[in-house]
Amino acid sequence: MSAQYFAKIDDNNKVIEVAVVTAEFMAANPERYPGTWVETFFDRADKRYAGVGFTYDPATQDFTEPPIIPIRS
Repeated sequence: MSAQYFAKIDDNNKVIEVAVVTAEFMAANPERYPGTWVETFFDRADKRYAGVGFTYDPATQDFTEPPIIPIRS
């Protein structure tokens, strides 16, 4: 069984954690993985791999990266 990638999202669909674990292990250990977890993929051209700070869109089942804020000096 190969590893899978899951993003934990908060109530605003913001990614707050990413874990490499199988779905079976997560299901067998819910106390270790509380909250809402969504599978993410790094090897699919049609989906974006989630990172902390990204936003999950349930309609497209994809993630968007946070905006880049320019640093002013």
